[in-house]
Amino acid sequence: MTNFRTVFDIVDPKLVAEGAGVLVRRSIFPRASNDYDPFLLFDHFAFNSPEDEMRGFPMHPHRGIETVTYMLAGSVAHRDSLGNAGVIAVGDAQWMTSGSGILHEEMPQRDANGNIYGFQLWVNLPAAQKMSPPRYQEIKSNSIPVIEKDGATIRIVAGEVDGLRGPVTEIAAAPFYLDVKLAAGSRFVFPTPIGHAVLAYLFEGAGEFAGESAEALSMVVFKDDGEQIEVKSETGAQFMLIAGAPIKETIVPYGPFVMNTVEEIQQTLLELRDGTFIKP
Repeated sequence: MTNFRTVFDIVDPKLVAEGAGVLVRRSIFPRASNDYDPFLLFDHFAFNSPEDEMRGFPMHPHRGIETVTYMLAGSVAHRDSLGNAGVIAVGDAQWMTSGSGILHEEMPQRDANGNIYGFQLWVNLPAAQKMSPPRYQEIKSNSIPVIEKDGATIRIVAGEVDGLRGPVTEIAAAPFYLDVKLAAGSRFVFPTPIGHAVLAYLFEGAGEFAGESAEALSMVVFKDDGEQIEVKSETGAQFMLIAGAPIKETIVPYGPFVMNTVEEIQQTLLELRDGTFIKP
């Protein structure tokens, strides 16, 4: 008999100032306790009022992590120290592996209705890959598979659903990153790999996650005690479903860096000061 996961916690996001004073809703904070291994951070950003200031995220460094940007409205213009530049538009995603180090800039841009809406997820890298060469996986909206089943519309950024595989590949955490929209009166059952961390960020509507009521905006954290999850919604709901294999390593987070030892953080700061942070 297949077991359903139960809910460990439902997290209310906290408002946090990032970048040049941008307010984001943060459900997961990078912490040495590594409670959501392999996931380090989850931010929800929305600038949908004329008074919202869009200072953006000027040039800043990363090392030892992967950053994932997914847009629902508006866009983000980005550029980096390696000469890459582009725009992450509606329905697009970007999976950036910072590896040994990168400097990049992300500047939000409103759509025709004045809106910006999206998410950023940080995923840890194992020690063996923390100093690997940086790389990007730029995912355009039309390359993200969509499947409809049992009242759910699922966009597959990463992972596989019923034989359809998302465009993101070669990620150590073997993640699932799905945009799931449930119709009113639907029941969503999804298999989750044994041992994976499983989270669901509910950003529209309301539902029952493993029997626990949740409303937007909230992060549902599932226990590691089952092989699938169940979500029901009477009114309709939309959430990001996030799952990945724990790396099970000690981490030391320090701002935009996540390494395995204090000495590695100190070395990173030294390289920033002496100009050797960006590797040839």
